[in-house]
Amino acid sequence: MDKIRISAVSYTNTKPFIYGLQHTGILQKIDLSLDNPSDCAQKLIDDIADIGLIPVAATLNLKHWEIVSDYCIGAVGAVNSVFIFSNCAIKEVRTLQLDPESRTSNSLARVLLKNYWKDDHLVVMKDADDYARSADQQTAFVQIGDRTFGKKAQYPFVYDLAEEWQKFTGLPFVFAAWIANKPIPHEFMEEFNQSLKFGLDHRAELLKEIPARPDFDFEDYLMHKLNFDFTEDKKEAFHLFLEYVKAL
Repeated sequence: MDKIRISAVSYTNTKPFIYGLQHTGILQKIDLSLDNPSDCAQKLIDDIADIGLIPVAATLNLKHWEIVSDYCIGAVGAVNSVFIFSNCAIKEVRTLQLDPESRTSNSLARVLLKNYWKDDHLVVMKDADDYARSADQQTAFVQIGDRTFGKKAQYPFVYDLAEEWQKFTGLPFVFAAWIANKPIPHEFMEEFNQSLKFGLDHRAELLKEIPARPDFDFEDYLMHKLNFDFTEDKKEAFHLFLEYVKAL
């Protein structure tokens, strides 16, 4: 069998999965690349990868897709790495600048604005000169991943999008899932799942390799804020979110 091409996100939230892939025998059977979420999705769309840990919203751009793992990047409540940062309350925001590395979180922000916060007057900008800088008091921005660490104290209004989704729907949220764009041999997927589980089971060892920082708790993030099991309620949330995205 040729090596399975796998694209995974290069953020801290993926480190347990990467640890498992790199510390088990499956590494010899895969061609692994680490990318930002948008590039990860594009590789699957362009058939440069066979399996990707891709943003949920990107599945809508695939001709064929199937969930191939028991694990995902999810959260039950606050995730602490996917935010809208703002200088004013969300109801007063008039321009929202999107994160160029994100698909799902940008879409989640738009879903919440339309259906939860019900703000019909807000302008969404995809191509701001500096998306992570508020142009004025009523401009906010979406940001995801490691770039958000330690940033909550810098803005008077901070909205954790996984937490806001749970307030809106009562469900957890799935940011990314292991998706294949073609049928993958069952034997490989069993071994793949075992490798991912190995990484999750060894998060304590992984944490020893991550340099500590005073403004962010990596142990709380990887052990508690992130929830990796692709449970039935997460699958329900997965499909509900896609329906909301289609209606945008």
